[in-house]
Amino acid sequence: MPPEAVPRGSPGGPVPPGRSAPSAPRRILLLGGSGEARQLATELAADSRYEVLYSLAGRVRDPRVPSSCRVRIGGFGGPDGLAALLRAERIDLVVDATHPFAARMQASAATAAAAVALPLVVLRRPGWHEGPGDDWRRVPTMVAAVELLEGFAPGGARSETAPRVFLTTGRGDLGLFAPLARPWFLIRCVDPPEGPLPPRHTVLLDRGPFDVDAERTLLRSHAIDVVVTKDSGGPMTAAKLTAARELGLPVVLVDRPAPSPGADLTASVEEALTRINEQNMAAPSTGL
Repeated sequence: MPPEAVPRGSPGGPVPPGRSAPSAPRRILLLGGSGEARQLATELAADSRYEVLYSLAGRVRDPRVPSSCRVRIGGFGGPDGLAALLRAERIDLVVDATHPFAARMQASAATAAAAVALPLVVLRRPGWHEGPGDDWRRVPTMVAAVELLEGFAPGGARSETAPRVFLTTGRGDLGLFAPLARPWFLIRCVDPPEGPLPPRHTVLLDRGPFDVDAERTLLRSHAIDVVVTKDSGGPMTAAKLTAARELGLPVVLVDRPAPSPGADLTASVEEALTRINEQNMAAPSTGL
């Protein structure tokens, strides 16, 4: 999908690249892709001190975008393209509130912000934590999750017994599971998947939030043996973990990628707002 942006309007003459004047609203590029990003965008757009450009990759066909700020949809062309946009839009601050597994975009944001000497605030909700009764099998990558499923035997049965898998990892990694002919998969995602899929599967299109009762019913009705998901964190999709615990089902949980070195991490919308306001107070009186 090509990048799109709501026009800014005539600036009234050429303006050199760099940060806006101290008397003007601070310009923030907010990289979205999470529920927290939408909340943060709404809060910032309601504050006259800030002007927000909300950016989405456009991977979801019907993205939920805040109505109170400018929206840009599409890629940047890597760190260099993002750095060029930061200069062209005279951005003062970059906020990375992408999905916890958007590793490529997170790396691009860190590289581009450093190249333009802009502060970068990262909003990343905490991951999930295992509790009493949980049976989690943490793996470092999606490839490791595929390898684990290759030999998975439900309930200690013989290895040739075909497991029934509830797969909720999103569309991007489904091709990795395509070679697995033995398991049956219930694949849940927001938009119809593209590319290769496992030979034995059913696709369920749905969008959270999900509740425990519905998740428990879903797991039972499909006789699920194991849940495979990402450690996305947050309450929106955590109900499947509770349902799996109540039904005594194992969960294969893919660890999230490590944050970029030196990232200014915040764990909530409130904490991110505080950090942004601190950056605003400390803003220099001259541009780049």
